[in-house]
Amino acid sequence: MSGIAATLDILTRLIAFDTTSRNSNLELIAWVEDFLRERGIASRRVSNADGTKANLYASIGPDVAGGVVLSGHTDVVPVDGQPWASDPWTLSERGGRFYGRGVADMKSFLALALAHVDAARAAPLKRPMVLAFSYDEEIGCLGAPAMIAELAAQSNKPAAVIVGEPTSMKVVSAHKGVRTFTVEVTGREGHSSLPDQGVSAVMEALKLMALVAEMGNEARGETHAHFNPPGPTMTIGKVEGGTASNILARRCSFIWDCRCPEQAQADVIEARFRGAATQLDAEIKVRAPEGGVSVMRRTNTPGLAIERESAAETLARALTGDNETRAVAYAAEAGLFQRAGIPAIICGPGSIEQAHQPDEWIERTQIEEGAAFMRRLIERLSA
Repeated sequence: MSGIAATLDILTRLIAFDTTSRNSNLELIAWVEDFLRERGIASRRVSNADGTKANLYASIGPDVAGGVVLSGHTDVVPVDGQPWASDPWTLSERGGRFYGRGVADMKSFLALALAHVDAARAAPLKRPMVLAFSYDEEIGCLGAPAMIAELAAQSNKPAAVIVGEPTSMKVVSAHKGVRTFTVEVTGREGHSSLPDQGVSAVMEALKLMALVAEMGNEARGETHAHFNPPGPTMTIGKVEGGTASNILARRCSFIWDCRCPEQAQADVIEARFRGAATQLDAEIKVRAPEGGVSVMRRTNTPGLAIERESAAETLARALTGDNETRAVAYAAEAGLFQRAGIPAIICGPGSIEQAHQPDEWIERTQIEEGAAFMRRLIERLSA
Protein backbone atom coordinates (compact mmCIF):
# COMPACT_ATOMS: atom_id res chain seq x y z
CA MET A 1 0.00 0.00 0.00
CA SER A 2 1.76 3.14 -1.19
CA GLY A 3 1.52 5.90 -3.76
CA ILE A 4 -1.12 8.44 -4.65
CA ALA A 5 -4.18 6.17 -4.41
CA ALA A 6 -3.17 4.95 -0.95
CA THR A 7 -2.44 8.47 0.19
CA LEU A 8 -5.85 9.69 -0.92
CA ASP A 9 -7.59 6.74 0.72
CA ILE A 10 -5.86 7.50 4.02
CA LEU A 11 -6.43 11.22 3.63
CA THR A 12 -10.16 10.57 3.17
CA ARG A 13 -10.21 8.75 6.50
CA LEU A 14 -8.14 11.39 8.32
CA ILE A 15 -10.27 14.28 7.08
CA ALA A 16 -13.42 12.52 8.34
CA PHE A 17 -12.18 12.85 11.92
CA ASP A 18 -13.23 16.24 13.31
CA THR A 19 -10.04 16.92 15.23
CA THR A 20 -10.69 20.61 15.79
CA SER A 21 -8.45 21.51 18.73
CA ARG A 22 -11.40 21.85 21.12
CA ASN A 23 -12.22 18.16 20.48
CA SER A 24 -10.45 14.94 21.36
CA ASN A 25 -8.17 13.40 18.74
CA LEU A 26 -8.34 9.90 20.18
CA GLU A 27 -10.49 8.39 17.41
CA LEU A 28 -7.90 9.41 14.83
CA ILE A 29 -5.06 8.16 17.04
CA ALA A 30 -6.80 4.81 17.54
CA TRP A 31 -7.25 4.48 13.78
CA VAL A 32 -3.54 5.12 13.21
CA GLU A 33 -2.64 2.64 15.94
CA ASP A 34 -4.76 -0.04 14.24
CA PHE A 35 -3.23 0.84 10.86
CA LEU A 36 0.26 0.32 12.26
CA ARG A 37 -0.66 -2.73 14.35
CA GLU A 38 -1.97 -4.51 11.25
CA ARG A 39 1.54 -4.11 9.85
CA GLY A 40 3.27 -5.37 12.98
CA ILE A 41 4.44 -1.92 14.02
CA ALA A 42 4.31 -0.99 17.68
CA SER A 43 3.42 2.58 18.60
CA ARG A 44 3.39 4.59 21.80
CA ARG A 45 0.84 7.10 23.02
CA VAL A 46 1.89 10.13 25.05
CA SER A 47 -1.38 11.40 26.51
CA ASN A 48 -2.41 14.67 28.08
CA ALA A 49 -3.13 14.88 31.80
CA ASP A 50 -6.79 13.83 31.60
CA GLY A 51 -6.35 11.27 28.84
CA THR A 52 -8.62 13.03 26.37
CA LYS A 53 -5.91 13.64 23.77
CA ALA A 54 -2.69 11.93 22.78
CA ASN A 55 0.47 12.18 20.76
CA LEU A 56 1.59 9.03 18.98
CA TYR A 57 4.98 7.94 17.75
CA ALA A 58 6.26 4.81 16.06
CA SER A 59 9.48 3.64 14.45
CA ILE A 60 9.78 1.66 11.22
CA GLY A 61 13.10 -0.05 10.59
CA PRO A 62 16.12 -1.02 12.68
CA ASP A 63 16.43 0.07 16.30
CA VAL A 64 19.48 2.25 15.75
CA ALA A 65 20.38 5.90 16.10
CA GLY A 66 20.22 8.33 13.21
CA GLY A 67 16.59 7.96 12.19
CA VAL A 68 14.47 10.61 10.52
CA VAL A 69 11.30 11.84 12.19
CA LEU A 70 8.25 12.73 10.10
CA SER A 71 6.40 15.10 12.38
CA GLY A 72 2.86 16.42 12.03
CA HIS A 73 -0.05 17.60 14.14
CA THR A 74 -3.43 15.91 14.11
CA ASP A 75 -5.53 18.90 15.18
CA VAL A 76 -7.15 21.43 12.86
CA VAL A 77 -8.70 24.87 13.26
CA PRO A 78 -12.48 25.39 13.46
CA VAL A 79 -14.79 25.74 10.48
CA ASP A 80 -17.36 27.71 12.48
CA GLY A 81 -18.94 30.49 10.45
CA GLN A 82 -16.88 29.79 7.34
CA PRO A 83 -18.73 29.61 3.98
CA TRP A 84 -17.72 26.16 2.75
CA ALA A 85 -18.98 25.00 -0.63
CA SER A 86 -18.68 21.35 0.40
CA ASP A 87 -18.64 19.32 3.62
CA PRO A 88 -15.32 20.18 5.33
CA TRP A 89 -15.14 16.69 6.85
CA THR A 90 -15.52 14.89 3.51
CA LEU A 91 -12.60 14.89 1.08
CA SER A 92 -13.81 16.14 -2.29
CA GLU A 93 -12.03 16.79 -5.59
CA ARG A 94 -12.75 19.64 -7.98
CA GLY A 95 -10.54 20.67 -10.86
CA GLY A 96 -7.37 18.93 -9.71
CA ARG A 97 -7.73 20.16 -6.13
CA PHE A 98 -8.74 18.28 -3.01
CA TYR A 99 -10.91 20.09 -0.48
CA GLY A 100 -11.45 19.50 3.22
CA ARG A 101 -10.44 20.88 6.60
CA GLY A 102 -6.82 19.97 7.15
CA VAL A 103 -5.88 18.94 3.61
CA ALA A 104 -3.12 21.55 3.60
CA ASP A 105 -2.59 22.00 7.33
CA MET A 106 -1.58 19.24 7.64
CA LYS A 107 -3.29 15.90 7.19
CA SER A 108 -1.95 15.38 3.67
CA PHE A 109 1.53 15.06 5.15
CA LEU A 110 0.27 12.57 7.73
CA ALA A 111 -1.43 10.59 4.96
CA LEU A 112 1.73 10.56 2.86
CA ALA A 113 3.79 9.30 5.78
CA LEU A 114 1.29 6.52 6.56
CA ALA A 115 0.87 5.59 2.89
CA HIS A 116 4.61 4.90 2.66
CA VAL A 117 4.87 2.72 5.76
CA ASP A 118 4.57 -0.46 3.66
CA ALA A 119 7.32 0.70 1.32
CA ALA A 120 9.53 1.49 4.31
CA ARG A 121 8.86 -1.94 5.81
CA ALA A 122 9.79 -3.62 2.54
CA ALA A 123 12.98 -1.59 2.09
CA PRO A 124 16.38 -2.57 3.54
CA LEU A 125 16.41 0.42 5.90
CA LYS A 126 19.73 1.11 7.60
CA ARG A 127 18.15 3.83 9.75
CA PRO A 128 14.57 4.07 10.94
CA MET A 129 11.73 6.24 9.69
CA VAL A 130 9.93 7.61 12.75
CA LEU A 131 6.35 8.88 12.75
CA ALA A 132 5.49 11.53 15.36
CA PHE A 133 1.91 12.81 15.41
CA SER A 134 0.92 15.46 17.96
CA TYR A 135 -2.16 17.20 19.36
CA ASP A 136 -2.98 20.85 20.13
CA GLU A 137 -0.42 22.40 17.81
CA GLU A 138 -2.95 24.93 16.60
CA ILE A 139 -3.49 26.39 20.05
CA GLY A 140 0.16 26.87 20.98
CA CYS A 141 2.10 23.64 20.33
CA LEU A 142 0.87 22.33 23.67
CA GLY A 143 0.92 18.59 23.00
CA ALA A 144 4.25 17.89 21.33
CA PRO A 145 6.75 18.77 24.12
CA ALA A 146 6.06 15.62 26.15
CA MET A 147 6.50 13.40 23.08
CA ILE A 148 9.61 15.26 21.95
CA ALA A 149 11.14 14.79 25.39
CA GLU A 150 10.74 11.01 25.05
CA LEU A 151 12.23 10.95 21.56
CA ALA A 152 15.18 13.09 22.64
CA ALA A 153 15.85 10.87 25.66
CA GLN A 154 16.12 7.65 23.65
CA SER A 155 19.49 5.98 23.50
CA ASN A 156 19.01 5.62 19.74
CA LYS A 157 18.17 9.28 19.21
CA PRO A 158 16.89 10.45 15.80
CA ALA A 159 19.28 12.54 13.71
CA ALA A 160 16.80 14.83 11.97
CA VAL A 161 13.18 15.95 11.91
CA ILE A 162 11.03 16.94 8.95
CA VAL A 163 7.98 18.86 10.13
CA GLY A 164 5.43 18.63 7.34
CA GLU A 165 3.69 22.00 7.61
CA PRO A 166 2.58 23.26 4.17
CA THR A 167 5.56 24.79 2.34
CA SER A 168 4.76 23.71 -1.25
CA MET A 169 7.47 21.08 -0.72
CA LYS A 170 10.12 23.77 -0.35
CA VAL A 171 12.64 23.72 2.50
CA VAL A 172 11.97 26.21 5.30
CA SER A 173 14.92 26.72 7.62
CA ALA A 174 13.45 29.01 10.29
CA HIS A 175 10.20 30.08 11.88
CA LYS A 176 9.30 32.71 14.42
CA GLY A 177 8.63 31.95 18.04
CA VAL A 178 5.27 32.84 19.50
CA ARG A 179 4.12 33.75 23.00
CA THR A 180 0.47 34.28 23.89
CA PHE A 181 -0.86 36.04 26.95
CA THR A 182 -4.19 36.28 28.74
CA VAL A 183 -4.68 39.59 30.52
CA GLU A 184 -7.41 40.02 33.16
CA VAL A 185 -8.32 43.50 34.38
CA THR A 186 -10.65 43.84 37.35
CA GLY A 187 -12.28 47.13 38.29
CA ARG A 188 -15.30 48.26 40.31
CA GLU A 189 -18.82 48.48 38.97
CA GLY A 190 -20.79 51.72 39.13
CA HIS A 191 -23.08 53.97 37.16
CA SER A 192 -21.49 55.22 33.97
CA SER A 193 -22.55 58.79 34.81
CA LEU A 194 -20.19 58.71 37.81
CA PRO A 195 -16.98 57.22 36.39
CA ASP A 196 -14.81 58.51 39.26
CA GLN A 197 -16.78 56.48 41.79
CA GLY A 198 -15.82 53.20 40.17
CA VAL A 199 -13.18 51.75 37.88
CA SER A 200 -14.07 50.65 34.36
CA ALA A 201 -12.04 47.54 33.64
CA VAL A 202 -12.65 48.07 29.93
CA MET A 203 -11.24 51.59 29.99
CA GLU A 204 -8.20 50.43 31.96
CA ALA A 205 -7.62 47.42 29.68
CA LEU A 206 -7.60 49.78 26.71
CA LYS A 207 -4.37 51.30 28.05
CA LEU A 208 -2.61 47.92 27.84
CA MET A 209 -4.14 47.11 24.46
CA ALA A 210 -2.87 50.45 23.20
CA LEU A 211 0.62 49.47 24.37
CA VAL A 212 0.42 46.24 22.35
CA ALA A 213 -0.52 48.27 19.26
CA GLU A 214 2.24 50.79 19.97
CA MET A 215 4.91 48.11 20.30
CA GLY A 216 3.68 46.51 17.10
CA ASN A 217 3.96 49.79 15.22
CA GLU A 218 7.46 50.38 16.57
CA ALA A 219 8.55 46.94 15.34
CA ARG A 220 7.54 47.70 11.76
CA GLY A 221 10.85 49.47 11.22
CA GLU A 222 12.94 46.40 11.97
CA THR A 223 14.60 44.36 9.24
CA HIS A 224 15.58 40.73 8.95
CA ALA A 225 17.32 38.89 6.14
CA HIS A 226 14.70 36.15 5.75
CA PHE A 227 11.46 36.82 7.65
CA ASN A 228 8.39 38.54 6.25
CA PRO A 229 7.14 40.50 8.13
CA PRO A 230 10.77 41.07 9.13
CA GLY A 231 10.35 42.07 12.77
CA PRO A 232 8.15 41.14 15.71
CA THR A 233 4.39 41.30 15.24
CA MET A 234 1.79 41.75 17.96
CA THR A 235 -1.95 41.23 17.64
CA ILE A 236 -4.93 41.14 19.99
CA GLY A 237 -7.10 38.19 19.08
CA LYS A 238 -9.91 38.20 21.61
CA VAL A 239 -11.52 40.78 23.93
CA GLU A 240 -14.31 40.21 26.47
CA GLY A 241 -15.79 42.50 29.10
CA GLY A 242 -18.59 44.69 30.33
CA THR A 243 -22.27 44.21 31.04
CA ALA A 244 -24.11 47.21 29.62
CA SER A 245 -23.41 50.63 28.17
CA ASN A 246 -24.39 52.39 31.42
CA ILE A 247 -22.43 50.18 33.83
CA LEU A 248 -18.74 50.62 34.59
CA ALA A 249 -17.29 47.24 33.70
CA ARG A 250 -16.02 45.15 36.58
CA ARG A 251 -14.05 42.83 34.34
CA CYS A 252 -12.29 42.90 30.99
CA SER A 253 -9.96 40.30 29.52
CA PHE A 254 -8.01 40.07 26.30
CA ILE A 255 -5.63 37.64 24.62
CA TRP A 256 -2.67 38.85 22.60
CA ASP A 257 0.24 37.20 20.84
CA CYS A 258 3.79 38.19 20.09
CA ARG A 259 5.75 36.59 17.24
CA CYS A 260 9.48 37.25 17.09
CA PRO A 261 12.41 36.03 14.99
CA GLU A 262 14.61 36.00 18.11
CA GLN A 263 13.95 35.05 21.73
CA ALA A 264 15.75 38.13 23.07
CA GLN A 265 13.27 40.38 21.27
CA ALA A 266 10.34 38.55 22.84
CA ASP A 267 11.94 38.83 26.29
CA VAL A 268 12.20 42.62 25.95
CA ILE A 269 8.63 42.98 24.69
CA GLU A 270 7.22 40.76 27.42
CA ALA A 271 9.17 42.62 30.13
CA ARG A 272 7.92 45.98 28.85
CA PHE A 273 4.31 44.79 28.85
CA ARG A 274 4.56 43.24 32.30
CA GLY A 275 6.09 46.44 33.65
CA ALA A 276 3.15 48.46 32.35
CA ALA A 277 0.69 45.91 33.72
CA THR A 278 2.32 46.07 37.17
CA GLN A 279 2.08 49.86 37.17
CA LEU A 280 -1.57 49.79 36.08
CA ASP A 281 -2.34 47.18 38.74
CA ALA A 282 -1.04 49.53 41.43
CA GLU A 283 -3.00 52.47 40.02
CA ILE A 284 -6.25 50.49 40.00
CA LYS A 285 -5.75 49.26 43.56
CA VAL A 286 -5.54 52.83 44.80
CA ARG A 287 -9.10 53.41 43.58
CA ALA A 288 -10.42 49.86 44.03
CA PRO A 289 -8.35 47.61 46.34
CA GLU A 290 -10.27 44.54 45.11
CA GLY A 291 -9.27 45.31 41.52
CA GLY A 292 -6.06 44.95 39.58
CA VAL A 293 -4.34 43.34 36.61
CA SER A 294 -3.11 39.79 36.09
CA VAL A 295 -1.02 38.57 33.16
CA MET A 296 -0.75 34.86 32.36
CA ARG A 297 1.53 33.56 29.65
CA ARG A 298 -0.51 30.86 27.93
CA THR A 299 2.08 29.56 25.47
CA ASN A 300 5.74 29.99 24.68
CA THR A 301 6.74 28.22 21.49
CA PRO A 302 10.40 28.71 20.58
CA GLY A 303 11.41 29.76 17.12
CA LEU A 304 13.47 27.64 14.74
CA ALA A 305 16.91 29.09 14.10
CA ILE A 306 18.73 28.62 10.80
CA GLU A 307 21.32 25.81 10.90
CA ARG A 308 22.50 25.48 7.33
CA GLU A 309 24.85 22.57 8.03
CA SER A 310 22.52 20.53 10.25
CA ALA A 311 21.57 16.95 9.42
CA ALA A 312 17.99 18.05 8.78
CA GLU A 313 19.00 20.82 6.37
CA THR A 314 21.43 18.56 4.52
CA LEU A 315 18.86 15.79 4.17
CA ALA A 316 15.97 18.00 3.08
CA ARG A 317 18.04 19.81 0.48
CA ALA A 318 19.31 16.51 -0.91
CA LEU A 319 15.73 15.19 -1.17
CA THR A 320 14.26 18.33 -2.75
CA GLY A 321 17.18 19.89 -4.62
CA ASP A 322 16.15 23.18 -3.00
CA ASN A 323 19.01 25.38 -1.80
CA GLU A 324 17.20 28.63 -1.08
CA THR A 325 17.07 29.87 2.52
CA ARG A 326 13.53 30.58 3.68
CA ALA A 327 11.89 31.60 6.93
CA VAL A 328 8.20 31.78 7.85
CA ALA A 329 6.30 34.05 10.20
CA TYR A 330 4.11 31.31 11.66
CA ALA A 331 5.23 29.12 14.55
CA ALA A 332 5.54 25.35 14.34
CA GLU A 333 6.87 22.40 16.31
CA ALA A 334 10.27 22.45 14.58
CA GLY A 335 11.67 24.89 17.15
CA LEU A 336 10.67 22.51 19.95
CA PHE A 337 12.66 19.67 18.35
CA GLN A 338 15.65 21.95 17.83
CA ARG A 339 15.53 23.08 21.46
CA ALA A 340 15.51 19.38 22.49
CA GLY A 341 18.70 18.81 20.51
CA ILE A 342 17.26 17.24 17.36
CA PRO A 343 17.86 19.32 14.17
CA ALA A 344 14.67 20.14 12.29
CA ILE A 345 13.36 21.81 9.17
CA ILE A 346 9.88 22.36 7.73
CA CYS A 347 8.87 20.82 4.42
CA GLY A 348 5.43 19.62 3.43
CA PRO A 349 2.79 19.61 0.70
CA GLY A 350 0.30 22.42 0.16
CA SER A 351 0.45 26.14 0.78
CA ILE A 352 0.08 27.98 4.06
CA GLU A 353 -2.06 30.47 2.11
CA GLN A 354 -4.83 27.86 1.97
CA ALA A 355 -4.52 26.91 5.64
CA HIS A 356 -7.35 27.96 7.99
CA GLN A 357 -9.44 29.18 5.05
CA PRO A 358 -12.96 28.12 4.03
CA ASP A 359 -12.73 25.55 1.23
CA GLU A 360 -9.17 24.69 2.26
CA TRP A 361 -7.53 22.87 -0.63
CA ILE A 362 -4.38 21.20 -1.89
CA GLU A 363 -3.31 20.56 -5.47
CA ARG A 364 -3.02 16.96 -6.65
CA THR A 365 0.47 17.85 -7.90
CA GLN A 366 1.48 18.60 -4.30
CA ILE A 367 0.39 15.12 -3.23
CA GLU A 368 2.45 13.73 -6.10
CA GLU A 369 5.51 15.76 -5.08
CA GLY A 370 5.06 14.60 -1.50
CA ALA A 371 4.94 10.97 -2.58
CA ALA A 372 8.16 11.37 -4.58
CA PHE A 373 9.77 12.97 -1.53
CA MET A 374 8.78 9.99 0.64
CA ARG A 375 10.18 7.52 -1.89
CA ARG A 376 13.49 9.39 -1.99
CA LEU A 377 13.62 9.47 1.80
CA ILE A 378 13.16 5.70 2.01
CA GLU A 379 15.92 5.22 -0.55
CA ARG A 380 18.17 7.51 1.48
CA LEU A 381 17.48 5.63 4.70
CA SER A 382 18.30 2.38 2.89
CA ALA A 383 21.62 3.59 1.45
